[in-house]
Amino acid sequence: MKTKSVGASITLLAGFQWLFFMFANTVVIPISVGSAFQLESIEIVSAIQRSFIFTGVACMLQGLIGHRLALMEGQSGLWWGVILSLAATASTMNLELTTIGGSIAVGVIISGIIVAVFGILGMGEVLKKWFTPIVMFVFLLLLANQLITIFLKGMIGLNIGDSIDVKVACFSFTLAALTILIHVKGKGIISSLNLLIGMTVGWIAAALLFPAEVTETIKTTPFLTWFPWGQPAFEWGIVITVVITGLLNTTNTIATLKGAEDVFEQETTPKQYRASFFLTGMLSTASGVLGLVPYAPYASSLGFLQSTGIRERAPFFVGSMLFILLGSVPQLSAFFSTIPHSVGNTVLFVAYLQLFRSAIRNIEGLRFEPTTVYRIALPVLLGLSIMTLPATAFTTIPQLIRPILSNGMLMGILAALFMELLHYLGQQKRVMS
Repeated sequence: MKTKSVGASITLLAGFQWLFFMFANTVVIPISVGSAFQLESIEIVSAIQRSFIFTGVACMLQGLIGHRLALMEGQSGLWWGVILSLAATASTMNLELTTIGGSIAVGVIISGIIVAVFGILGMGEVLKKWFTPIVMFVFLLLLANQLITIFLKGMIGLNIGDSIDVKVACFSFTLAALTILIHVKGKGIISSLNLLIGMTVGWIAAALLFPAEVTETIKTTPFLTWFPWGQPAFEWGIVITVVITGLLNTTNTIATLKGAEDVFEQETTPKQYRASFFLTGMLSTASGVLGLVPYAPYASSLGFLQSTGIRERAPFFVGSMLFILLGSVPQLSAFFSTIPHSVGNTVLFVAYLQLFRSAIRNIEGLRFEPTTVYRIALPVLLGLSIMTLPATAFTTIPQLIRPILSNGMLMGILAALFMELLHYLGQQKRVMS
């Protein structure tokens, strides 16, 4: 009886750790998108609550009837970047923001249906063959770089200003060191709960050191209106771009489920791919109506799982249910929204460092011949280079393909897939000769 009680306590604590992870990954997305579409404050807060509820439901569905793994299903970073990019081009295209938003919604619904059909047809099993160890390495490395850059800016105060805040930076790196120390030197459950401990200690310390950073949110209802970005519209250039983005976003599902094989030490089955694709497609279709960034399995969950060492689904379900509760109760949303940005960014920074380990493990034992180096170096360095270019550098690119060409992570993945295709064709030619 005593063992069951302890087990239940650990599950609850691990569930809170999942809750903080989901919260930190979600809260900034509806805020930034709402600002891009110039929504009222009450609509943005409603979108935040809606995001919490829908993300919790998405995680529960994937864990129960989808891929059935403890992997966060959240609003896709690739989608997020493309939507913000399209919203920013309203003036150059001489279009109203509501027209752009309505066209994005239509494209999201169409792409969601297509991805769901892919799931029914079992296309995931076909697509995963393209994700060789080198493609996986490129994807995970670029993802880690993209996310770590975002979190680092939050850790040093660049998310709210143009220069480094020395006090905030010192606090953030001290908290990061503490969280890493707990993970490396801690024993048993203490080590597994390093992110939760770091988040709690950091929140309390930041509230004492930086009271001005703690803000209160407006209380409202989660479902304020349908199509909050704009009523359905058919600006076909935008619709086509969005549909293409939805198809390319399937790389998130493939890469995450393949990466999960190493973490969970079991091969992902065709049934899991079909179910995951179908659910992601249906969730994305619904997100078009609700004004949410479309969904995908989070590859960053792999780093979280490696940081905690807790791979069971029970804590994941607890965290998902708590997240739904968080979005449903305005008072809870208001309370948790007061967590300082520096704390959330620091804990995620530590969690996502583990993605580097996941990336490296894909190319362990690989023989580095000249062709192999090109297959790795070209996509990685191309993607990293594009990430460093300013957004203004792409203003001369046609609007239809600008969101794709300006996305370093996406271009790196496409380059890796192209290089692997050339390598495969070269092998086939040698075999035939």
